[in-house]
Amino acid sequence: MSAPMSATVRAVVKSKQIPQKVALILTQSAVNRIKYLLQSKPDAIGLKVGVRQRGCNGLSYTLDYAKQKGKFDEEVVQDGVRVLIDAKAQLTLLGTEMDYIESKLSSEFVFNNPNIKGTCGCGESFTI
Repeated sequence: MSAPMSATVRAVVKSKQIPQKVALILTQSAVNRIKYLLQSKPDAIGLKVGVRQRGCNGLSYTLDYAKQKGKFDEEVVQDGVRVLIDAKAQLTLLGTEMDYIESKLSSEFVFNNPNIKGTCGCGESFTI
């Protein structure tokens, strides 16, 4: 199954501190977009965030529709939407804010991650 959406990674530099107890915080814009996407997928229970080795910096996030919760998936429920985090991605996402941004040229989910040490020029891959 191909990924239904794109994501960009941004390293957070000297930003307000995000509480570390929650694996992932969703902005209102991200919540609204996830709700919109899930309307067309009645069999999906939410979105699933994963990580895979790819790109010039080593890792990139994957987004897909989740049909069921895996045994080791972390579950984040916020404002009526559910995001499942694959076990392999959990440590890379601690304290991350997931946002959805629209511009004239693109629309995408953006991960504002305080744990990232470096990103590639296009913002699709990162190192921890």
